[in-house]
Amino acid sequence: MSELKIDVSRNDANPAVTILHLKGHLHGDTEGQLMERVRQLHETGTKYLLLDLSGIDVLTSAGLRAIHGVFNLYTPASDMNSIRQHEGEPYKSPYFKLVCPNPNVYYILNIAGFLQNILIYNNMDEAVNSFAG
Repeated sequence: MSELKIDVSRNDANPAVTILHLKGHLHGDTEGQLMERVRQLHETGTKYLLLDLSGIDVLTSAGLRAIHGVFNLYTPASDMNSIRQHEGEPYKSPYFKLVCPNPNVYYILNIAGFLQNILIYNNMDEAVNSFAG
């Protein structure tokens, strides 16, 4: 069983974006580790979060639950209310995005419906720059 390694970097562009570089397996034994790190960042004022999935080898339903939890944490209540009121209309989070999933992870995210609400990029620079506008 693989551990999950989480490295944090910050791009001080405008706006500042915190990047979590994930490596290993995101599953039931590691989802809490990700959520704890994300909560700490959120509590210390991180507003824009990018998950680098390039190092994720395995993504299970528990990993999807963790990503959904991150989405919920980084989506303001006003946006959540708007999503509920306009059900069926696309909403793409301006606060939380994903970058560089391998094809298998991308496929899992797609069939689970995550592409409806979370923007996914294949290039780190494009992903970071997307927060600016």
